[in-house]
This record gives sequence, C-alpha cells and structure tokens, in this order.
Amino acid sequence: MRDLFVTIVVFSFLPVALVKPHIGILVWAWLAYMNPHKLSWGFAHDFPFALLTALAILIGVFFSKEPKKIPWTAETVILLLFVGWMFLTTLFAIYPAPAWQQWDKVWKIQLMTFVVMMVMTTRERIQAMVWIIALSIGFYGFKGGIFTLTTGGAYAVYGPGGSFISGNNEIGLALIVTVPLIRYLQLTTRQQWLRIGLQVTMVLCLISIIGTQSRGALVGLAAMSLFLVAKSRKKFFLILVLAISIPMIISFMPSAWHARMHTIETYDQDQSAQGRINAWSMAINLAKDRILGAGFDCFRRDLFILYAPDPNNVHDAHSIYFEVLGEHGFIGFSLFALLGIATWKRAGWIIKRTKENPELKWMTDLAAMLQASLVGYASSGAFLGLAYFDLYYNLIAILVLCKVILDKEWQLQPQMKQTLVKEPRKFIRSAVAKRATSSGITR
Repeated sequence: MRDLFVTIVVFSFLPVALVKPHIGILVWAWLAYMNPHKLSWGFAHDFPFALLTALAILIGVFFSKEPKKIPWTAETVILLLFVGWMFLTTLFAIYPAPAWQQWDKVWKIQLMTFVVMMVMTTRERIQAMVWIIALSIGFYGFKGGIFTLTTGGAYAVYGPGGSFISGNNEIGLALIVTVPLIRYLQLTTRQQWLRIGLQVTMVLCLISIIGTQSRGALVGLAAMSLFLVAKSRKKFFLILVLAISIPMIISFMPSAWHARMHTIETYDQDQSAQGRINAWSMAINLAKDRILGAGFDCFRRDLFILYAPDPNNVHDAHSIYFEVLGEHGFIGFSLFALLGIATWKRAGWIIKRTKENPELKWMTDLAAMLQASLVGYASSGAFLGLAYFDLYYNLIAILVLCKVILDKEWQLQPQMKQTLVKEPRKFIRSAVAKRATSSGITR
C-alpha cells in the first residue's frame, strides 16, 4: 500500500514539474528528506523517484519562460569553487572506484542546490520549501519522540534505512538543524491550531534528539538551543519551553543513557573517542603530505598505516571538518570553512537590513533561525561525517534567495536602501503615512 501511495503521488506530480518546476522542487525535497519510499517494503523502496523528479524539474526549467539565472553571490562563487575542487581531487583520488561513486552523489546534490537558487525565487516558494523540509524531517522527530517516551528511552532513535539520515547520529544532526525551522514556522503562522501542532512537534523533536543516544547530537542540541533562544522573538515563551522540557526529558532517560553521555567528560578513556582522534590526526598528516588530499572515501587501513598515530585503530572521519580535510586537503577545507563563514555573515546581513521593516519581518525571523540551524550543523557536525548533506546546502540556497528577494525590493524602491539603513524609523513612519493617505485615512 505504501509503495502504491508514493508511486501515485510522484507520478501525478511529474507532469506538473514539467510546467511548474518549483512544484517539482517541493516533491524532490519531500523525497530527499522524508524518503517516503524507504518506508515501503516492495518495488518502491529502491525505485529512482528522486532521479525522475529531478529530470522533470530540469526539463521544466529549460522550457520555462521565467528568468533563469544563478544568483552570483559570495556564497555561490565559493560553492562553485568547492565543487570544482572536489572534482579535481576525485580525478587524482587514491581510491578511484569509491571516489567516483561518491562524486556521483555529490555533484547531483550540488546541481539541485543551484537549481533551487534559480527556481525558488519568491517568498511563497521559499515558505513552501521550508514547510516541506521541516515537516519531512520533523515527521521522524515526531515519531521518534513518541517512540522514546513509550520505550522509556531504552532504544536509540534511527532514521529511514538507506538514506543520508539512517543512523542515530545522522538523524540527530538532521533534527537539530530542523528544530529552528519549525520554530520559524511557528513564529510566522497565524492559525492557532497550527502553532500548537508545531509546538508539540518541536518538543517531540527535542525528545527524539536525546533519544538518539548520540553524544554529538547532545553537544549540538546544547549549542543550537542557546542560539535558538538568542535569535528568536518571544524569548520568554521559548526559554520556558526549553527550561521545562529538556531537564524533564533528560531525567526521564534510563541510567544507561546517562552513563553513555558522561563519557563526553572522560573522552580520553573512551575507545570510540580515541578512534576518532586517531582518524583526525590521520587526516591532518594526510593533508600535509598531499595538497589534493586523498579523494572521497579515503579513511581506509592503507592510509592509516601511513599517516595515523595508531595504524591499527581504523575509524571513519566522524567529523565534517576532518572528512573534508582528509578527502580534499587544506584548500578544500578552506573553501568549505569559507562557505560556512560567508553563509553565516549573509544571514547577519539580512537580519541587519530587514529587522526594522515590518513587511520583511518574515525574512528577519528566517535568517535568525537559519543561523541557529547553522550553529547546530557546525557543532554536531564536528563529531559526524555529513559534510555533503544536501540539507546544509539547501539552507545556503535559501539565504541566497532571501538576498535576491531583498535586492529586488530595493530595486523597486530606489530610496529604500539609503533611508532604511541610515534612518529606519523615519522610513517606517513615512511608509505608514503613505499607506494612511492612500487609504483615505485622516486624523
């Protein structure tokens, strides 16, 4: 039944994607983040729905009469350089077969990232995409939160099998990044019943993150929560929710969970932590020796023998930073880090230029919550190898699109930029007065 449902939905929207590529993007995001086909047990489980949807989107973009161009900003230029560098490191990879296999996944993710920037160019489209992402990943947070409560936290929460977020660490990171998106939707939604539903989903996601039993997720949750409070409007309500829910969730968890989390303090005695540190040292030594790094999927025994302090302790990178460093060298790492910094600054740039304008309050909230998501990704990703996770790159695309929309607003109102930046209150009073005059309102 699930196979049939997913098949009917996707094939019903394929013709729509040919005419309206932005609708296709929403279907593609649903497939990419919820992975509904992975919840089936028949033919749909491994059927290439995402590929068919992507092809329909690309054909639709080609024939669409809408303006089609990549917005060239600091972020998109750095991202393109990063993609080009990854292709170069793949050409000279030490393990060509697995490197090309991984490259096949990475370039498709990056292609769709640029397509998103070309297509989702309005507030309504961005809003719809945030809804799809938040609900698709939030589904597993909702489900995982209930699972944790009903099992007493005895078992770890996992994501859909065969996806980017199948493991407990991976779904933990994805939920950490998603919670601020849910908070954004709650801030900008007018319907009371929807706000309550989003609040319940947010709390269950917090329960699910702790229920993953991932130590990296716990660190990421702490960092994200602090920034979520700092960047959010209506702070008192959010502080109250977090102050009540998180301690209650932690106290609810079994003793085995507490014992596992306490190993964060004694990492020098933890075998898994020592394995990660050994892998990180290997990545540093490898990058010093090879300017191109070793290419994708290089954390293997042969290289540990050459570069690791303990050649017998072979581990995966378990860090977005050391994953990129080992696979693409210091240049690749620098581009990856620069991309993150540029994205963070872009969010701050958007907040600064929209916070005094009531009509652009949605963009202020979105940029602020995306900053909280970026903090969650950066902190939790320090202990998990998800450097090529498409969610991160789509967050970058959304911020770039906000910049494009803001630029259009300023082009339509030539004096807006100067007045809004230098005298924001004067600008708002003037705008209100003009509206009142046009509506025939007088004192």
